[in-house]
Amino acid sequence: MNDLYENCLQCPRKCGVNRKEALGFCKEPSQIRIAVACLHFGEEPLITVHGGSGTIFLTGCNLRCAFCQNYQISQQGMGASVSKEEFAEICLRLEDAGAENINLVTGSHHIPALAEGLTEAKKRGLKIPICWNSSGYDSVESLKMLEGLVTIWLPDLKTLSPELSKSLCAAEDYPERAKEALKWMISHNPLKLTTVKKEIDGKLVEKDKILQGVIVRHLFLPGKFFETADVLQWLKENADGKAIISLMSQYTPVPFKDSEENLAKRKKALSSIENRLVNENEDRDLRDLIEAYDFDYLFYQDLCADTEWLPDFERTQPFSYKLAKPIWHWHHGWCFAESK
Repeated sequence: MNDLYENCLQCPRKCGVNRKEALGFCKEPSQIRIAVACLHFGEEPLITVHGGSGTIFLTGCNLRCAFCQNYQISQQGMGASVSKEEFAEICLRLEDAGAENINLVTGSHHIPALAEGLTEAKKRGLKIPICWNSSGYDSVESLKMLEGLVTIWLPDLKTLSPELSKSLCAAEDYPERAKEALKWMISHNPLKLTTVKKEIDGKLVEKDKILQGVIVRHLFLPGKFFETADVLQWLKENADGKAIISLMSQYTPVPFKDSEENLAKRKKALSSIENRLVNENEDRDLRDLIEAYDFDYLFYQDLCADTEWLPDFERTQPFSYKLAKPIWHWHHGWCFAESK
């Protein structure tokens, strides 16, 4: 599959760049680059379950979201190259540490290499499910390369407004491409859930776990209530009963570190929204909206003003130890994590 990087058409941007010699919009070469691999406990309950999600944060992105909390790796290039054998070893180490799944974060620009790495991991005995955690700005043609490998799909549906996606994410066609990708994911992956039991402090605790299917995420953007209403309307018509909805309210202003020129560009892009925490009035309005739509299966986060969860990928532990346990870091290599 390596020849697919010679005229790269993997994602909806279709740059056509030879990534063996130059960089396209995603700013990534043909090798997989990873920032951090960890057991993550901050995902949806169906994903984290008891052991946490084996999350691999990939470097680069085919969007330029002005509010991105992972901007150090998605836009500033933090990460290190790994071979398919090293990638497979990271997956296996996560499984050995007790991960419920392998969770690939922002891999839309690396699908051929990831398909090879996942195939290698499965050849070497990886048994836990694979989760595709993306912005939703995916090419259906490329997603087909993941059939038989990925069973859990965790895409965003950021907005249905071309104007907003152009200003905030540098992708005016995001709404159409994301809808195409989500429809494909949903039609090819019917929901399969199971119940997992674990003894904790002498008590048997049961939790639901997703084995196959789609969880669609939408992050509410402060001051953009009607944009969220439009997204939920589309999801009601196209995903209700066939996928799980995850409505998130943890939008957080990020203390970006960058050049003055880039900070000015980011500030201009962020002027499209109200760059602040979600307030209590908006939280109440969102809860009313959820009740009105009456989705079959929906998660909604409790409002939280805590900003300490924002990651710093310079650190070996980018998150708090309550939220994640590192296994591998781009700058320090293998890290300690408790085994199962």
